[in-house]
Amino acid sequence: SMHDDHPPGSNQLSWLERLGKSLSGEPANRDQLIETLRSAEQREILDSTALSMIEGALQVADMQARDIMIPRSQMETITDQSSLEEMMDIITKSGHSRFPVISDKKDTVMGILLAKDLLRYLKPSETAKFVLEDVLRTPVIVPQSKRLNVLLNDFRNTRNHMAIIVDEYSDVAGLVTIEDVLEQIVGEIDDEFDIEEVDNAILNKGDNVYAIKALTPLEDFNAYFKADLNADLDTIGGLIAKQLGRMPKAGESVNIQGYQFTIRKADSRRVHLLEMVADSPSAATG
Repeated sequence: SMHDDHPPGSNQLSWLERLGKSLSGEPANRDQLIETLRSAEQREILDSTALSMIEGALQVADMQARDIMIPRSQMETITDQSSLEEMMDIITKSGHSRFPVISDKKDTVMGILLAKDLLRYLKPSETAKFVLEDVLRTPVIVPQSKRLNVLLNDFRNTRNHMAIIVDEYSDVAGLVTIEDVLEQIVGEIDDEFDIEEVDNAILNKGDNVYAIKALTPLEDFNAYFKADLNADLDTIGGLIAKQLGRMPKAGESVNIQGYQFTIRKADSRRVHLLEMVADSPSAATG
């Protein structure tokens, strides 16, 4: 028979099966799968939110912890030498619920402090003396190369919400929270930008007003506006954070070389969307 040249049980498909497969239009790879899903969305079999979540979930498998981590320089931490009052102060100011606790003597993360674990020490009747070790949780330490889909599984299985990311020398490189991973899947709600226009990071809204994604590289900004903002920093959001000396909050404004930036969308860790008005004549070219 025509199958003699294949060992029995081999998984070679007969030409008939192969023909059937190619006609059934099954996607052969991921790009084709996404194409199929996008056309399903156009035929309204799938809504756009579901589509972008599926695309986000597929993307997460390709991403690593280093791609979305909050870098060490931007981490809000507590040192193991702080008093209870100092810790409460940091917690109230920052509004986060979890903090890496760094050892003062050696630059290592000793544990994670949950804001809620300090509540019992605030009761006037509380007799127990505050001992940091009593409330520290063991930190989850993860390499920068860890895939986000695996990390998400770990978060879910261990009920942890925060992981400390280390580089190849085991030094702290940053942190990632479960919210950061989920945001990659669910996506940010950027109504200003059409989902198709992800590359279009600068949007001219007319009247000298621009919507700008905070992750826009400074060289792109400079090229677009014929500007010469300090391009040592990578992104426009990074420049604004540096100018303010801390994480910017939504609604805040800062003027850099005649460009008036207003933060339109930000969370506790990074800026997402800016609005910019070029208010000086030299800045208005572009």
